[in-house]
Amino acid sequence: MACHATSAADTAGQPVRWTPPALSTDQYESSPTFSPDGRELFFFRADRQFDNYRLLHSRCEGGQWSVPQEPPFAAAPGVLETDPAFSPDGRRLYYGTARYNGDDLDIWKVERGADGRWGEPQRLPEPVNSPHTELLPRELADGRLLFGSNRPGGPGGRDLYFATSLSDGRWQVEPLPSPPNTAGNEYEAELSHDGKVMVVVANRGERSHLYVYDRTDDDGWRERGRVAARDDVFQVGPLLSPDGKRLLFAQADGDASGELFLADLEPGFDSAWPPSCPP
Repeated sequence: MACHATSAADTAGQPVRWTPPALSTDQYESSPTFSPDGRELFFFRADRQFDNYRLLHSRCEGGQWSVPQEPPFAAAPGVLETDPAFSPDGRRLYYGTARYNGDDLDIWKVERGADGRWGEPQRLPEPVNSPHTELLPRELADGRLLFGSNRPGGPGGRDLYFATSLSDGRWQVEPLPSPPNTAGNEYEAELSHDGKVMVVVANRGERSHLYVYDRTDDDGWRERGRVAARDDVFQVGPLLSPDGKRLLFAQADGDASGELFLADLEPGFDSAWPPSCPP
């Protein structure tokens, strides 16, 4: 299925900076994920060169987001950790970490017990992980994982993949069809809760931008357009609202910072999202 030509003007609404004051620094905040009740927020912070990633956690307390801290399961300082994502039920957190071999990012998960405490992180097995980089894992409502990787086997240099857990404990991994995968580079993807809207981070020129897709009646994908974000910097770390009509993402905001921005993709969105940390 061919894509139609698109531009940033195809999607509605200029993004606005959203980062809560407690989270904002002169470094780069990216890839947020909220617990189902909206009172916990994980993200990662990078340095000004978008490197040295570390996971951070903030809670809604007294009507404010708390000062972010590294979670108790964080790896030792110096280990890259990135791209957190809650499971739909909030019992698991997936993320990328280089703690396994120190060179490339793999997908790990950590589970939370009935007492609210996080357990020990576990590396997902092959073929979910590979000798290559895995990015932005997302557990979907049907139990599959959606993620990006630069492994061979897809149509481009970097591609998007679905991983399905089989009854015998093994995993089956296959690339998404085209579109949204192309001969170019697709790094990350976010799928709405109902499975009808997908936002893809792809480099189709000089840098990575955000592209919106709608599911078609034959279970394919049609490109709607590019999110109306800046042309001169990359965007990363997309998070859709439950209704698929609003989007959080990260992009540069001044010479020394990256921040979280909010874009309205369609009219009729839920204005209560992102969670505002009420008293």
